[in-house]
Amino acid sequence: MSRSARRITAAVLASGALVAAAALPAVADDHDHGHGRGHAHRSAVVLGKIQYNSPGRDNGSNRSLNGEWVTVTNTSRHSVNLRGWTLRDESHRTYRFDLRLPGRSSVRVHTGVGRDSRTDVYQDLRRYVWDNSDTATLRDANGRKVDSKSWGHRYGGHR
Repeated sequence: MSRSARRITAAVLASGALVAAAALPAVADDHDHGHGRGHAHRSAVVLGKIQYNSPGRDNGSNRSLNGEWVTVTNTSRHSVNLRGWTLRDESHRTYRFDLRLPGRSSVRVHTGVGRDSRTDVYQDLRRYVWDNSDTATLRDANGRKVDSKSWGHRYGGHR
């Protein structure tokens, strides 16, 4: 290979390395999905969909009460022990978990009475919890806020 061919090859390889190095932080940031926001640790357990207004008439029946629920999702591959974790509304009505949530799975926390399963748990309450303008807050067993979601007119819609 001639000297000029080697220089051209070296220049092409060097420019390729610079482009790859410049792209690396963007790729690394992409795995964060904007959740880190400078925090050292982000929980794999998050709040999912929330049905705060049960479908149909709000007649206080157990069926209507169970029509409002909050989904808690484990986004990791590993199970997470939720024993002692809490889910709370703005009025301080609190549900305390006593379960292990398998990796990449969800559990719905219903307001009314029912039989707990792997996918559904029940607060066993006889009155509605989630108002049309409220905040659901998930805390770990040490009381640290893990996630929260707000909705309604006080919050400019669902977040």
